[in-house]
Amino acid sequence: MTDKLTVSVLGTGIMGAAMARNIARAGHTVRAWNRTRAKADPLAAEGVHIVDTPAQAVQDTDVVLTMLYDGPAALETMREAAPALRPGIAWVQSTTAGIEGIADLAAFAREHGLVFYDAPVLGTRQPAEAGQLTVLAAGPAEGRDRVTPVFDAVGARTVWTGEDGAAGGATRLKLVANSWVLAVTAAAGEALALAKALDVDPHAFFDLVAGGPLDMGYLRAKSELVLDDRLTPPQFSVTTAAKDARLIVRAGADNGVRLDVAEAAATRMERAAAQGHADEDMVAAYFASFDEKPNS
Repeated sequence: MTDKLTVSVLGTGIMGAAMARNIARAGHTVRAWNRTRAKADPLAAEGVHIVDTPAQAVQDTDVVLTMLYDGPAALETMREAAPALRPGIAWVQSTTAGIEGIADLAAFAREHGLVFYDAPVLGTRQPAEAGQLTVLAAGPAEGRDRVTPVFDAVGARTVWTGEDGAAGGATRLKLVANSWVLAVTAAAGEALALAKALDVDPHAFFDLVAGGPLDMGYLRAKSELVLDDRLTPPQFSVTTAAKDARLIVRAGADNGVRLDVAEAAATRMERAAAQGHADEDMVAAYFASFDEKPNS
């Protein structure tokens, strides 16, 4: 097959826009669609072809990449694209859709003869823009030569979890990884909130754990977003984090595991969103510790 592909990117939010940009920079033809076209239009300056409908995006494409809010949004979009889909197209499904969501999407792929790759990514805005995401992938070995250039364009590493995308092995690994990310993010916010309540300089806490097993670059990076009031643009929004937390809680419940920390993280994210922080970085769950926004 040719070294250069035509790739259709459906969904150009924080992650999808960065992925589309990097795929185009790698020399591939990219057609992008977003429900709100204004969010996709800036990609035209990067050589990305912006279209008005999902069907226009997938016409005569080699690879479809979906990066939407959740499983139902991905399924609805692919149904809109269905009239232009041809059997044999590779579908790289990167939306964090949850286990049930992946089952529904894989069923759609079978119905339309698409080669399905379960391929969520690990990373936020900054690594996405730098093409340094980690791609978690599951799908048939035959045909990987078609999707590997896409993975190489958006990520620094691809972790293959199996050959059956419908089994959701990549999504399952993503949920486990996200459960840790959400736990650390929520704990960082609570530590900062407690420091404020007890009149403790948060940097005294950072100095206390510096260089030891409790130190973590992620803790410092996320905390500085709160301390410096740099919560926008978000690396990963409160709303999306809340959605992912609920997917994690449900996955645990469906498999006989009670996830108290994930449940608490979901509640904190939802409370912060209700306070007006929905579109800020997920560490804005810090504000869920207060009835009103604290004075800086």
